Amino acid sequence: MIYITGDMHRDFTRLYNLEINNEDMIIILGDLSLNYYLDRQDIMYKKLLNSLDYKIFTIRGNHEERPENIKTYKEENMFNGKVYIEKEYPNLIFAKDGEIYNIDNNSILVIGGAYSVDKDYRIKNNYTWFKDEQLTKEEMNNIYNKIKGKHFDIVLTHTSPYKYEPTEVFVPGIDESKVDRTMEYFLDKVEENIDYNKWYCGHFHTEKQIDNVEFMYKNIKVLSKKRIKK
Repeated sequence: MIYITGDMHRDFTRLYNLEINNEDMIIILGDLSLNYYLDRQDIMYKKLLNSLDYKIFTIRGNHEERPENIKTYKEENMFNGKVYIEKEYPNLIFAKDGEIYNIDNNSILVIGGAYSVDKDYRIKNNYTWFKDEQLTKEEMNNIYNKIKGKHFDIVLTHTSPYKYEPTEVFVPGIDESKVDRTMEYFLDKVEENIDYNKWYCGHFHTEKQIDNVEFMYKNIKVLSKKRIKK
């Protein structure tokens, strides 16, 4: 089975009660936050999740370092695309931004990254913040030119297109005029210039569906009944 769920931020409780085996996989829509402190804490959690024995396929959120910036990650071929994997934790798979995967005969576009609305607070208090949490303009252009006009069965992103932002769950006390929505505007452009059946995103910590776009948080859904063989 292939499952899908939203942000975890190191709270893996919902994974422990899954009736899932080593031919199954769960997709996380960003902010799994395994590469957060970049120290022994990360290693401890990676060992824990890898020991669950099923595959965890995660998109890059904004509260985690890019796997390509960590020397222990290597690019590998999987699902007809490139992924990042550490040799010690083969069950933990990080998607590459802008890749198109074939999973259970579905064409799946993946785009990670987002802006941290608490960026200033994090910097002021010396909390972890990643300066390249969003895609660069060059990355956006490359991805757009690659996918424009194409059909995808499923789109997986961390944040959402701007037009679908769930404003009712915005964080209180944040000056929204200072929030950088470059990623959301970019995803608007993507959404308007591709054809797709279903779009899943996380980031906003809410469960909601608008048109064919679904926001996920703690709920877990079955995406496919196909087994993922090792």
